[in-house]
Amino acid sequence: MADRAVGVPFAKEGIPFIAAPAGVTLVTALLGWWFLTVVGAIATLFSAWFFRNPARIVPRGPKLVVAPGDGKVIAIEEEFEPRYLKERSVRVTVFLNVFDVHINRMPCDGVIENVQYQPGLFMVASKPEATFMNEQNSLMIKTHEGIKVLCVQVAGLIARRIVCWVSPQDRAIRGERYGLIRFGSRMDTFLPIGTNLRVAVGQRVKGGETILGELP
Repeated sequence: MADRAVGVPFAKEGIPFIAAPAGVTLVTALLGWWFLTVVGAIATLFSAWFFRNPARIVPRGPKLVVAPGDGKVIAIEEEFEPRYLKERSVRVTVFLNVFDVHINRMPCDGVIENVQYQPGLFMVASKPEATFMNEQNSLMIKTHEGIKVLCVQVAGLIARRIVCWVSPQDRAIRGERYGLIRFGSRMDTFLPIGTNLRVAVGQRVKGGETILGELP
């Protein structure tokens, strides 16, 4: 699986959202409608900022799991995951606001065993009920050591579009870009019991760069 977004300053899914207000800005500037020009320029800059695609320095280590997205850790819970893992695990939830980078990244190395889309609600993503009830897309990754890591893109109140670029049997490479959610969302990573966690609730993380933990 190739990382489609390497070297590209913006996620390609964001190009229409950047081009539309940019076109309005140009037209209104030519017509001398300065108020609309300013509004269009602000909208263009916000769209470009939202869909930005920064490079990241991915840490090395055989059992490391990195954050799949930028944002704030709002929950670390040990619970039973009934849909895919069907066992107790540790859920690390990262909430992405509209100002965070929304490119999603692989949390660990391995092979993608399953990709499962689930339609659902669009509650505020920070609510606990959003874990199972919101629209989401799940990736089951099996590491080279045979450990399963579940990574879930969860839509939010104004996030109405989940994009995933990978398929089952694709190779998972830690830190590689694999999708995005627009415009505000969360990322859930389910880790096996015994994982040595390296983050805490309230901490801000960077996708592909901040270490969530070390697998047992």
